[in-house]
Amino acid sequence: MVKLQSQDDLNAALERLVARDPRLAHYVVSCQPIPLRQRQSGLSGLLQIILAQQVSVASARAIWQKFETRFPECDPAELAQVGEEGLRTCSLSRPKIKTVQSIAQSMLDGFDLNALGERNAGHVKKALIGLHGVGPWTADVYLLFCLGEGDIFPAGDLALQVAVAHVSKMDVRPKEKALAALAQNLWAPERSAAAHLFWAIYRDLKSGRDGVI
Repeated sequence: MVKLQSQDDLNAALERLVARDPRLAHYVVSCQPIPLRQRQSGLSGLLQIILAQQVSVASARAIWQKFETRFPECDPAELAQVGEEGLRTCSLSRPKIKTVQSIAQSMLDGFDLNALGERNAGHVKKALIGLHGVGPWTADVYLLFCLGEGDIFPAGDLALQVAVAHVSKMDVRPKEKALAALAQNLWAPERSAAAHLFWAIYRDLKSGRDGVI
């Protein structure tokens, strides 16, 4: 499976995507730049994605800046022991505090997040969803941003649903299951390139407001 580890990798994948779905060629040209989304793998990358859930991109960035300043090492032992008050100072909600502490404790108990990059995407997704507070969207985004998987489409993502509805001239945005099936049928094995493109389309639809961290 091809990995997306550089902008050149993404650009090549976009060319292959357009060969599969020529109607996207216009958007690849008009929605530049289409940047490769990359995050650090491991606990830091996973928590950055989790803390961005259900908040605006601007809020997510502000929360992560507070968190990173308070916990620059992102050390599982420190996070497991810091207590609720220490995490609340980073503007974390109670459910997110519980998730951070639970994942940190899982790592202390032997869950090897760093080793997941050596496994196939299906195994990684199953393992991540087994962690408290991690759902399919979080797992998909981790696979895409942190591990550079080349054929991932987070169909539960609102921005992707909006952008696909626009391009496909749908009256309502597709639900997660329907969008996953559409992505499989139209864009595999270049679904990661498709996700990057549709995030760029969403950004332009919303006059520069990004739809993803």
